[in-house]
Amino acid sequence: MTSLGTIAVTLGDPAGIGPEVVRAALESGQLDPRFQYRLLGGTEGAIPGQPTPATARAAVDALEESARLAVLGEIDAVVTGPIHKAHSQAAGFPFPGQTEFFAARAGVDNFAMLLTGGKMTVALVTMHVALRDVPGMITGPEIERVGSLLAEFLLLRPGSPKSPRIAVAGLNPHAGESGAMGREEIEVIAPAVARLQEQWNGRATFAGPISPDTLFCRAAAGEFDGVLCMYHDQGLIPLKLHAFDQGVNVTLGLPFVRTSPDHGTAFEIAGKGIARPDSTIAALRLAAELVAARKKAQGF
Repeated sequence: MTSLGTIAVTLGDPAGIGPEVVRAALESGQLDPRFQYRLLGGTEGAIPGQPTPATARAAVDALEESARLAVLGEIDAVVTGPIHKAHSQAAGFPFPGQTEFFAARAGVDNFAMLLTGGKMTVALVTMHVALRDVPGMITGPEIERVGSLLAEFLLLRPGSPKSPRIAVAGLNPHAGESGAMGREEIEVIAPAVARLQEQWNGRATFAGPISPDTLFCRAAAGEFDGVLCMYHDQGLIPLKLHAFDQGVNVTLGLPFVRTSPDHGTAFEIAGKGIARPDSTIAALRLAAELVAARKKAQGF
């Protein structure tokens, strides 16, 4: 069988559940056999459930190696195991998350964080920032930028409709209640949605701003193909309630594919044999789908 490329898999912090869920995923028989899978990172000296500066450093080193290989074109995709952000930052990782790390190493400014699982796909206008800072970061250009990245992802992903339906969440309760609970929807979000609708001209449709307390029920029921969210927890809480064990994190805007499971290191259950590999399997499968779709679009 002709290989479609190589997908690198980092183990994450070796004291967490990364090594066991990666191993289980690779042995599951559920991965695309057209790809080669390359492990990065090691577990030497690591004790499950007992993170140390050395295990955090090992996780960071594996990330750096994966980014180097991806930028050089030696691999087609990276699937990253979970790291502990505070421990990694103490070990010299100067980023709020892996999304920002890969964007920096790839030298791109137009990137975003997306999660997908079950019948729901969400993209975030703001990511790893304090909630008090979110309103000032919600701008028309940012909504349009991330909305376009979301539309591009949905059009690339196999099985998506030819004209994906994207709902745009409001920022405030009840989407501002006609200005009674905030004017961001009127002054910023609605005009950006109108511009997105005009720019995409039927290739994707945008609706909103929609009250977040009803939006995600509608998305889970299949009314929308994607949801553009204003901040981190607005999108991730419903996504993880809907499809925690199948959720996948995707970094949009990179010149290579990067996905990851949507869970953390789970040090408290590491080594106990109860960590489920479903999300890692889903991340590996989606990475393969996206690489294959990119190559098809490029005529390979």
